Amino acid sequence: MILQTVERGGYLGIALLMALENIFPPIPSELIMGLGGVMVARGVMEFWPLLLVGTIGTTAGNYVWFWLGNRFGYRRLEPFIERWGRWLTLDWEHIEQASRFFRRHGHWVVFVLRFSPFFRTMISLPAGLLHMPLGKFLIFTFLGSAIWNVLLILGGQWLAPYIAEYEGAMTWVILGTVILAVIGYLWRVFTWKPRPRAAKEEKAARP
Repeated sequence: MILQTVERGGYLGIALLMALENIFPPIPSELIMGLGGVMVARGVMEFWPLLLVGTIGTTAGNYVWFWLGNRFGYRRLEPFIERWGRWLTLDWEHIEQASRFFRRHGHWVVFVLRFSPFFRTMISLPAGLLHMPLGKFLIFTFLGSAIWNVLLILGGQWLAPYIAEYEGAMTWVILGTVILAVIGYLWRVFTWKPRPRAAKEEKAARP
């Protein structure tokens, strides 16, 4: 059923799902692009168009967070995070930590962290808050995301024969992964407690 849904959505559906995955949890990119890889193995999709639309979707989703940081800045964004952070599973201390990491290591972290399952989306917000040049942000995001998506597509292609042979079991594995992701998200929402801020002294120096 999931494979048929991805197949019906086509390349546009992949692009939209990848954009949403980078804006709002808990849709995992590993599942989206992995199933895209299965479609490539079955001859339903082509490798290069899938890679292109998936990477464009990833870049667009990350740009949303960059735009928010760049447009609103620390003082105007902080109330938004305070109000809606529970649903984003994000508190202001996350922003502080990512900003300090960005300052310490420079613009290259936008490229390198595209391979991190935890920080590849979060780093886009401090990149915007610290006004990283837009062109550089888009290039680093696109290239890093493309490499990550290549690995996911190849992984899906490698799994395709096993899915065909053990479709019943794989259905439960994929369904279980989705259910666990949703349960994990809901658990974080309902047990959410923002952490105390560790960097209040930095606020006076912010743009």
